[in-house]
Amino acid sequence: MKITLAPMEGVADYLTRQLITGTGGYDLCVTEFIRITDTVYPASVFYRLCPELRHGSQTLGGTPVHTQLLGNHVTLMAENACKAVQLGARGIDLNFGCPAKTVNRHKGGAALLKEPETIFRLVEAVRKQVPANIPVTAKMRLGYDSSEQAMDIASGIEAAGANGLTIHARTRKEGYRPPAHWEKLAKIREQLSTPLTANGEIWTVEDYHKCRTISGCEDVMIGRGAVSRPLLGCEIKASQKSQDHSTIDNWPNTLAILKSFAEQTLAITDDEVHLYGIVNPQRYLADRIKQWLRMMTKGHQEATTLFDTIKRQTCAQSILTELKAT
Repeated sequence: MKITLAPMEGVADYLTRQLITGTGGYDLCVTEFIRITDTVYPASVFYRLCPELRHGSQTLGGTPVHTQLLGNHVTLMAENACKAVQLGARGIDLNFGCPAKTVNRHKGGAALLKEPETIFRLVEAVRKQVPANIPVTAKMRLGYDSSEQAMDIASGIEAAGANGLTIHARTRKEGYRPPAHWEKLAKIREQLSTPLTANGEIWTVEDYHKCRTISGCEDVMIGRGAVSRPLLGCEIKASQKSQDHSTIDNWPNTLAILKSFAEQTLAITDDEVHLYGIVNPQRYLADRIKQWLRMMTKGHQEATTLFDTIKRQTCAQSILTELKAT
């Protein structure tokens, strides 16, 4: 069983990946997508979007990191995948699930679910060009407007040589509205030999077990639930060992993680800024803490009170002071 931290665009950046995987509950994480358009990027772009390439394509805590690419140009996707591998990527993941309108408008992410043949050619090209010892995986949704072609798309990804597939159990049209259709993953899994990872609507330990039971998938990928409850991965692993997990993801533990994140971010020096892709650590921290607290309100009632206290503050140091006073 493997738990993967999802590649959430605008959320799961380098520092967030370090923080969440540092809890010890995750076996793998995937970067935010690197958008491939009309060129093979220089090393600096890969290092900026995936700083883990500088230290073995793993987080500082040792969690493996795979590099995700998004695009529709077959040759350039393959060439950029090879460049990432040359720089040390442990795995390449291809994004066919992003629902963002700006991405879809340029025929990227979930928009490609309307073109199963293009998906096949993209996966096939990357798999052929990337060394055999480097896994090539894909992430998709059940479809764009409907799930009618989900099985055909998944089968095509398998036939193209992918080593694994993650399916977010909703269509692009459904966005993030519950429920996630885990039962549809079960039907797809039964017909694939490629390992299938279930994704979507896993917020609690109970959700995790329900998802595994309904989908039949051994592996899961967790996105927003990992931000809402940073220790969810640890809770799940404890539950698998029949250990008491009720006190792991409590508010004091979660608050301690937020404080640590704030302190580490404010400690970034001017010489280190470029390593993290952060232009202004103060502004970054203020925005990110607010974003986290908004998402944490689903898992912790206390987060609502704290968010109301800091939501209009713009000074990162003042926000850290509030965190310490809570």
